Amino acid sequence: MIRRLVTALAVLALCACATPTFQTPFTPPVGFAGPHLEDNAFVSFDGARLGLSKWEATGEPWAVIVGLHGMNDYAMTFSRAAPYWAQQGITTYAYDQRGYGRSPNRGVWAGRELIDHDVRTMVELVRARHPKAIIAVAGISMGGAAAITAFADTDPPNADRVILLSPAVWGWSTQPLPNRTALWVVGKTAPDLQLNPPKVITRSHVPTDNADELRRMSTDPLMLWGARTDTLYGMTNLMQDAWKDTGKIKPPTLYLYGFRDAVIPRQAAVQAAARLKPGDRTGFYLDGYHLLLSDNQAPRVWADVVGFIRDPSKPLISGVVPIPAR
Repeated sequence: MIRRLVTALAVLALCACATPTFQTPFTPPVGFAGPHLEDNAFVSFDGARLGLSKWEATGEPWAVIVGLHGMNDYAMTFSRAAPYWAQQGITTYAYDQRGYGRSPNRGVWAGRELIDHDVRTMVELVRARHPKAIIAVAGISMGGAAAITAFADTDPPNADRVILLSPAVWGWSTQPLPNRTALWVVGKTAPDLQLNPPKVITRSHVPTDNADELRRMSTDPLMLWGARTDTLYGMTNLMQDAWKDTGKIKPPTLYLYGFRDAVIPRQAAVQAAARLKPGDRTGFYLDGYHLLLSDNQAPRVWADVVGFIRDPSKPLISGVVPIPAR
């Protein structure tokens, strides 16, 4: 029955294909001086102005974190962790990725090439501004997937550490057949269809146990709710690449995941984490949800990130166990 349904849907897709909408690079304005950082903007390689938030340490930081947010979110996802990191002497720069927050073409998928190029460009700018600091890229959910693919590229960012916080690794290979078949068909036939989340989220599917953070997100006008089907299709492609490419990351890498994560299935996370190179570290938080930087137990995660940046060879400060093999 399922096989016949898949065949029928595939035929339908081939007969009624539509063109998805993905972002393309901007045309730099006349006199463009190149990528640079402003107070509230990261001007990327093509002149695109991406929203920027900063949490600065007092004096010259010994380390700098480049923060990559998750899907439909923006730089404020680091608003709880970054002040703590600043107190530890770490400056955080978090930018709104293309299609999100204060950046252009909200709701339109950017694609891996643009995402990777932005990460690489941002790291170059931060490295130039803080030449003596340890540079770390920290990505949560979709931002974790973006970090993986950028560092798996043949021209990876020039950073010293990679921190993956519940990275989005639920690609085609790990999704149930009905899920991926439906997404493939709808992505090909109705790419501009807007899919919205349910109005009521059950307790078993909440992204965090922090009620204050959930309230903030629900009333924040810069958050997105729902997505186009071509965005979901592009996101699944990114997650697929991230799932298979964790072993290609060269800098020391920290992979963190929560037992209560209801967004990224554990099987996918376990498989991705198992590909890390020898010497990389993982952490499995029994009270952790998907938004590890926002949960009620988040201070443990913040401290583990600091300890790893300072010395990736040492055990995590919290004493949390590694991600299990299954």
